[in-house]
Amino acid sequence: MRSIQRRLSLGLIGILLVIGLLLMQTSLWLFDLGLRRYLQADLRDEAESLLVAMVRGPQGLQLNEQRLSAAFQRPYSGHYFRIDFADKNWRSRSLWDSELQPAPEPGLQDQLSDGPQGQLLLSYRGDYQRFGQRLSVHVAQDYTPVLQSFRRVQQLGLGVGVAALLLMLLLQRLTVSRALRPLEQVRQQIAQLQRGQRSALDSRVPRELEPLVAQINHLLAYTEDTLRRSRTGLGNLGHALKTPLAVLLSLAGRDELKGCPELQASLLDNLRQIEQRLARELGRARLAGEALPGAHFTCAEELPGLFATLAMIHRRNLRLDWQAAPGLRLPWDREDMLELLGNLLDNACKWAKSQARLSIECTVAGYLLKVDDDGPGIEAGRREEVLSRGTRLDEQMAGHGLGLGIVRDIVDAWGGRLELTDSELGGLCVRIQLPPSAVRKA
Repeated sequence: MRSIQRRLSLGLIGILLVIGLLLMQTSLWLFDLGLRRYLQADLRDEAESLLVAMVRGPQGLQLNEQRLSAAFQRPYSGHYFRIDFADKNWRSRSLWDSELQPAPEPGLQDQLSDGPQGQLLLSYRGDYQRFGQRLSVHVAQDYTPVLQSFRRVQQLGLGVGVAALLLMLLLQRLTVSRALRPLEQVRQQIAQLQRGQRSALDSRVPRELEPLVAQINHLLAYTEDTLRRSRTGLGNLGHALKTPLAVLLSLAGRDELKGCPELQASLLDNLRQIEQRLARELGRARLAGEALPGAHFTCAEELPGLFATLAMIHRRNLRLDWQAAPGLRLPWDREDMLELLGNLLDNACKWAKSQARLSIECTVAGYLLKVDDDGPGIEAGRREEVLSRGTRLDEQMAGHGLGLGIVRDIVDAWGGRLELTDSELGGLCVRIQLPPSAVRKA
């Protein structure tokens, strides 16, 4: 959600900046254009006033200074003129010792020209005929104060624009946060679903999210029903095959087949392997039981029942212990965790002399699971071989050797690490390091 808000904020900032700068520059340009057109009329009037101030005198054309504006008499006043006719030119006293450059074309000049003392001049040229002589009248006005006003307006507009932008961003974040709040609630519910704290999403959501929530809940219900039917079908299949398998074992042991000892031994061996596999699968089903999809493993709730079941299966005077932090909850599916621990503890119980122990710790790197026994252990050189699916070191012990292979498959799927080491109890220690979150590999 934060990334969405960040992208929306950045997009809004970019759009507002571009639009704001375009509007401000366009407004200043239009205002400047309008002001120049307005000043053009004043400059034309000044040029015509200068034309009227020209009179005949004893020495030809003269300029009646009494008709001139006082601004043309004051040095560097910002109002200047220049009159060109024949081989002469007159200029205003306000120019002092500066020159006013003649304009190349009649009318208002598009470009500002340089004036005295760093002034920028808006110039106008008018071509007239007076007393039979053609003359050009150039009038100019200092445009620097207008440009300075524009800069102040730009600075003020920039400050006001930044303040307005910040206010709009704040309002936008509030609006987006309120609009995305239902999505954040759905995200939190999905996280709770992943942690096993709920089995469905709350259907009381805004109308726009109702189809999404309904589809997710439908998918959850469908998944739950599929898993339940799969487990039920597996159990029914195992029980259905158990009786015919017992009959086949009985037939394979009859005297009629003793004449073919190799055939009889092969049949008995394969049938016993099938029987052991069925026994194993049914034993795991007995340990796992049923659970809702997404229901995760709570140690204090699940381990007592698991250890009680193991004590009933292995009817020996074994001491079975477990240690876990109070209220510890593992972020993995209850079914998978029961299968993993069931296989490990079942193997430990088979090989233990008098004691098997489970410890679960929450560490910085995730979760550490250790299953220890006081059995004979496994030689360091053969531990990797034992982890292979179906490998057994003792053919006399009940089982088909799939236990640790299945455990390794589960651990690999969770992105964990499985190790076989020496146990403090004198036998084998199976160490499993799991990551802090339940993310399955593809």
